[in-house]
Amino acid sequence: MPFDPSGLVEVAVQVGREAGDLVQSTRATAVSDFDTKSTLTDVVTAADRASERLVRARLAELRPGEPVVGEEEGGDEVEGLTWVVDPIDGTVNYLYGIPHYAVSIAAQVDGVSVAAAVVEPASGRVWTAWQGGGAWLDGRRLAVSDQTRLDLTLLGYGFAYRADRRKRQAEAWAGLAAVVRDMRRAGAASLDLCAVAAGRLDAYAEHTLGRWDWAGGALLAREAGAVVHLPGEAPELGADATFAAAPGIADALFAALVEHGFSKV
Repeated sequence: MPFDPSGLVEVAVQVGREAGDLVQSTRATAVSDFDTKSTLTDVVTAADRASERLVRARLAELRPGEPVVGEEEGGDEVEGLTWVVDPIDGTVNYLYGIPHYAVSIAAQVDGVSVAAAVVEPASGRVWTAWQGGGAWLDGRRLAVSDQTRLDLTLLGYGFAYRADRRKRQAEAWAGLAAVVRDMRRAGAASLDLCAVAAGRLDAYAEHTLGRWDWAGGALLAREAGAVVHLPGEAPELGADATFAAAPGIADALFAALVEHGFSKV
């Protein structure tokens, strides 16, 4: 099916809003039905599964024949256009009633994100981007911060699910804490990357993200002017590192992460 990136954004917004409404309206019952995946801290709720089923069904109607890769039901990336879906990014927040979670839907062509929508069910905010078209929040164009000093940088970060890896990450973050202004761990990678796009964070770095975690938010960050390295692109930070930073502090932060052992976590 032919496409243009802005048209794909419209589809992602429409389907993302529908999934967000489902996630929000069913939370009271969905959180009583949850399971774990890789570890006891890696949770999945009934709403995660229902949201992904809805997204897959609606994409099949609106974009028939196009493959979907989702966090809960998997899928294979193929040549051409593939939809990448995180039905609830920030499931632990969702489980605990913390209103910081999102539905992320991105269209990728040959593995590169070209259009995306990140929908926040609790607030109704919608973040969008398409390749060459900029990054937007509810119709307002976004730009990364103009920060140029590492010591005044607000850094977003995350933790892996495995306890042994968390320990190593904590050691790296302790080193970074001494060289940046402050650090924030909010629990939803897509929204952390959107925060970089909006200048709410100066930078963000994390390991172990799946494609569904970064496919939407990383496009927003890049379209807003951030320096972005996706998993596999910056081996100095580790094979599975994701990095997004305002240009004014990107090199300094990259060097600081290397210095404090980010690649070894």
